[in-house]
Amino acid sequence: MKENLTDLSKHIKLKRKQNKLTQPELALKAGVGLRFIRDMEQGKKTLRMDKVNDVLRLFGEELGPILMNRDKLL
Repeated sequence: MKENLTDLSKHIKLKRKQNKLTQPELALKAGVGLRFIRDMEQGKKTLRMDKVNDVLRLFGEELGPILMNRDKLL
């Protein structure tokens, strides 16, 4: 498992565990593949946003823009 997981990967894993779902159960309910769920939870940097939203929708959430600290960019 990667050391630096993304916030999204941590969030998805936490939500899945709070809802007492296994990875295969989450994949089935979201209509995505098991590999996609595993990739999300392992912090893969390139994921299809529509599929991410399919998973987040189960928890009443969706992707959206957030403000960043511009000092980190420069």
